[in-house]
Amino acid sequence: MGSATREALAGTRAELAELGRAELPVAGDLLAATRVVAATPQLRTALTDNEVAPAEKRALAERVFGGRIAPAAVTLLVSAASQRWSSSADFLDGLEELGLRVAADAADAEVDAELYAFQRTVASDAELELALGSKLGSTDAKVKLVERLLAPVASPATTLVVRHLVQSPRGRRIGEMLRGAASVVADQRGFDVATVTTAVPLTDAQFARLEQSLGAQAGRRVRFDAIVDPSVLGGVRVQIGDDVIDGSVASRLNDLRQKLAG
Repeated sequence: MGSATREALAGTRAELAELGRAELPVAGDLLAATRVVAATPQLRTALTDNEVAPAEKRALAERVFGGRIAPAAVTLLVSAASQRWSSSADFLDGLEELGLRVAADAADAEVDAELYAFQRTVASDAELELALGSKLGSTDAKVKLVERLLAPVASPATTLVVRHLVQSPRGRRIGEMLRGAASVVADQRGFDVATVTTAVPLTDAQFARLEQSLGAQAGRRVRFDAIVDPSVLGGVRVQIGDDVIDGSVASRLNDLRQKLAG
């Protein structure tokens, strides 16, 4: 991520904080706008051209989307368009992130937990993963499948987010999209995300102890993204952001091999 994009993301988050809590339709409008921009190269180029004055970008965004989406969504989109981005792809990611953060604020449910749970369901079912992630599949069919699976059991915000992701993969795998969206939502709700990799699933009691320990170290609540990978053999590997705590058996064996070889 370039420095311009980091500054742009900070700017859009500040705008969101100033706007305050928005309703879920605002999140839907922002995600829909993301899909429109992704599907319209000329519009995307115009909104991300760093040679174009921010005022011109704002005018273009208002001309294209004003009256078509909620005023709060227009405000956030215009704010994003007036920033300087390192690439047009970063702009799309940033606009999508705004929609996800609004969804997190608007929902009463734990959307991040629901997204992680659905990601684990998809990862454990090859047929479902193919149905949602195949480039050959119909987008309408994917949307209907998401609604059939999630609408009865998940919050409207979670269904909205997953429906958007299958409509706008932009070269990403379904598992990657779900994990990324869950991470953004968790951050907006005040959680750090810890990716925990073990050879076998942890028990609730083990997660509770790990949560207490990591939360005390991070100074922030922790949400877990659990991965079961038999190749780690035993122990646990934890990653929070760029920090990695690797206490897996595989890691210790590798360290031992390196010491013996040296």
